[in-house]
Amino acid sequence: MGDADNARDHAKSAPEDRGVNGPLDESEANAVRPYVDLGGVKVLPREGLHLRLEVEEGSKRVVAVALDYAGSTLQVQPFAAPRTTGLWNEIRSQITEQIQKQGGSTKELDGPFGPELLAEIPTVQAGGDGSMRIARFIGVDGPRWFLRGVVAGKGAVDAEAAEQIEDLFRSVVVVRGSTPMPPRDLIPLHIPKSAAGQTAPPREPAE
Repeated sequence: MGDADNARDHAKSAPEDRGVNGPLDESEANAVRPYVDLGGVKVLPREGLHLRLEVEEGSKRVVAVALDYAGSTLQVQPFAAPRTTGLWNEIRSQITEQIQKQGGSTKELDGPFGPELLAEIPTVQAGGDGSMRIARFIGVDGPRWFLRGVVAGKGAVDAEAAEQIEDLFRSVVVVRGSTPMPPRDLIPLHIPKSAAGQTAPPREPAE
């Protein structure tokens, strides 16, 4: 790999207006807006938005936030990143490799956030009927963080729905915190203290 390729792999990838139009760093966000606090990310409530937390079975750790909105699902994950270099260019190559190993395919496109992947991924079903699901992988390198989004449903295939889900992705605020973390580590997520006016339990009840 030449120096130019290496520089590209480690360059930050983000829209030029990220610091104004998002996704925002906590330091850039309006402090008085009524965000739902999920730890590593904050989400602005909007009508029709349903929020789900994806929990790792063994550890009960929250590993992703899923946002169902306008016929689409947006899964977001915040990761720690170096201050001066980005992760998205390198991570895209790894996603492509993983999907190809599963028998799927990817196509790199130039989207509103920069490079993104449009993927066809085999559905995992007992019958193995060979059907595929479409997903968009989007990513933005911010200050000391990287935010990854996976879009499924209408937002992956329909232009109008895509605009709505892109607006939702821009509204996410990343809370990196000051704790030292290795690059690529998931910034901790947690159950919100309140969502849609209801108090969430501090922890899941034991099964």
